[in-house]
Amino acid sequence: MTLREQHTASIHRFAKELGFDFCGISKAEFLEDEAPRLEKWLNQGMHGKMGYMANHFDKRLDPTKLVDGAKSVISLIYNHYPAEPSQEQMGYKIAKYAYGEDYHFVIKDKLKEFFSLIQEEIDADVSGRVFVDSAPVHERAWAAKSGLGWIGKNSLLLNRSMGSFFFLAEIILDLDLIPDGPIKDYCGTCTKCMDACPTDAIPEAYVVDASKCISYLTIELKDEIPEEFSGKMEDWIFGCDICQDVCPWNRFSKSHHESRFDRRDIEKSKEQWEELTEETFRVIFKNSAIKRTKYFGLMRNILFAKKNPAG
Repeated sequence: MTLREQHTASIHRFAKELGFDFCGISKAEFLEDEAPRLEKWLNQGMHGKMGYMANHFDKRLDPTKLVDGAKSVISLIYNHYPAEPSQEQMGYKIAKYAYGEDYHFVIKDKLKEFFSLIQEEIDADVSGRVFVDSAPVHERAWAAKSGLGWIGKNSLLLNRSMGSFFFLAEIILDLDLIPDGPIKDYCGTCTKCMDACPTDAIPEAYVVDASKCISYLTIELKDEIPEEFSGKMEDWIFGCDICQDVCPWNRFSKSHHESRFDRRDIEKSKEQWEELTEETFRVIFKNSAIKRTKYFGLMRNILFAKKNPAG
């Protein structure tokens, strides 16, 4: 076994030991195929008011601009599918990924441990950076390039063994590793995600108009929710899982094994959500992804859903 093969095997072993479900490796190079797609999407204004999506265009496509001398991109999958996903009996709806502690904290801790193992067991002089949805990294493109799955018609990465209810993370480093190849697209003729979206946020296969996506409207948008979405939000007040819930590949979803993702105090009636005080919000969602909307953003979402019920 060559040194490169040994290093690659070690990377896959570290990922398994740290609880990541899948690990894939890509050569750190410019994402040539993604560049025109991203540029067209931005030019059409489908990023809405997420100005940061247009920033650092080159960095989003070229990992060597994020890490000097980068040679490899390690892509990782970490499951977040809850043991009790159904919210039919709940009041307003929260995306499954936000049930527990903020994933940025949970996964960042694991990535730091991962990088320490690389420096301890492979080479102390390895340089790199770890990422989890917090820098201009084209996560899904790298994950697909490394064979972790394919990008579905809802623009999310789909994995044949576990669907799409997972987080993606990356390590970009100057260590030469053996890359994995991409896999084929298994969406076939299915259009369930497109058909189910109540705001028509998937105008064509593999293209999501984020400015119409319920996740964008309830999290990223800081202004008032436009009236055109009246009656279409289906009681979602933080994120949305509709296009994932209807995806046939998510029948393979299995419960996560991360105690920090266990459900916190979100099982409230509509009345309890509507009466939520700012002080209670700060206590309950101190280390939660829901904190991102801030109290007034969450209350805006609740009020909009209350005033404009579906159907």
